[in-house]
Amino acid sequence: MSGFQLQRLGQIMGPEPGNPFEVEGVLNPAAVRGPDGHLYLFPRVVAQGNYSRIGIVRVQFDQAGDPSGVERLGIALEPEADYELGDDGRGGCEDPRITFVERLRRYVMTYTAHSSIGPRIAIAVSEDLFHWKRLGLATFAPYRDIDFIHVDNKDASLFPVAIPNHAGKLQLAILHRPLFPGTRPEETACQHRAQAADHAHESIWISYCPMTLEDVEPQHLGLFNSHHRLATPVSPWEMLKIGGGTPPILTRHGWLVVYHGVHKLPESRDAGGLCYSAGVMVLSKEHPRVLLYRSQEPVLAPELMEERRGVVPNVVFPTGIDRRDDLGSPDRLDVYYGMADNRIGVARLAMPEHLPSGAPADQSDDQ
Repeated sequence: MSGFQLQRLGQIMGPEPGNPFEVEGVLNPAAVRGPDGHLYLFPRVVAQGNYSRIGIVRVQFDQAGDPSGVERLGIALEPEADYELGDDGRGGCEDPRITFVERLRRYVMTYTAHSSIGPRIAIAVSEDLFHWKRLGLATFAPYRDIDFIHVDNKDASLFPVAIPNHAGKLQLAILHRPLFPGTRPEETACQHRAQAADHAHESIWISYCPMTLEDVEPQHLGLFNSHHRLATPVSPWEMLKIGGGTPPILTRHGWLVVYHGVHKLPESRDAGGLCYSAGVMVLSKEHPRVLLYRSQEPVLAPELMEERRGVVPNVVFPTGIDRRDDLGSPDRLDVYYGMADNRIGVARLAMPEHLPSGAPADQSDDQ
């Protein structure tokens, strides 16, 4: 047991019959409270040909306060910019995460933009969640022999408050997961031999954006630098890959992130037999570069039929989180996740009174 108790509450959203925007699935939503106090999800909605848009729905709750359904409100973003479109006109806006960044006084969406050069992290901002302004692709300074600009990147999320970098300067911090050539699980799973993780590559990174904290304008976000390799694969359930999940949320123990890990199913002999599960990591409140806790075992793994069968089987993929302050329960966190790349589920995560012992320290160094 991980020490963190997670209880499934059920499926919250599936493809709407007859809706061409959702014919290939609804999945991997951002979750955020609006200025009106309502909870909104921003799911990836997939049309024929894997053409992805980002929708917007309002969550409905039952008398017990559990999420029970959604009201569809439309589309927040669809592929329009050149960095969201391929040469053949196909493309996608995928897998958003949304954070209200206090210093910017705006909601900031990080999402995966698909174009002919591959997936990259794109950014958009909003004051009300209904009107979004694109800021373009996130830009990253090179680090050692890594040219982040020319590396695929996904699973990005921002901290809601300014975070001290390695030099103690308060800056905008982002978690992200570069996808280096040869490190995708589909590639490494093809190798019919035991393979140790490449800790220089298969990792979650934290990077920082210098900015003036007074009179800041979000369209002037700068270059992310001060890169630090935050976490690498260490446990069997995540050995092929780890990546970011829900945006960091402050709890009694520190910054909590529900992340994903990938391993190969033992009964599978090909690259298709992968399993995506979810784990928990907790970062220091004062210095989020310091990892305080990490799951030894997943807190959520594919078990239900909806999680084991779908567009991509055997997938639970956490992307949205809602701390239930509205119920007076800050130790209750509702986690929204993709089910087999086809539907959206929700589960309740209860915070333990004390941090349990976690996974062994990984091999990320102090960079």
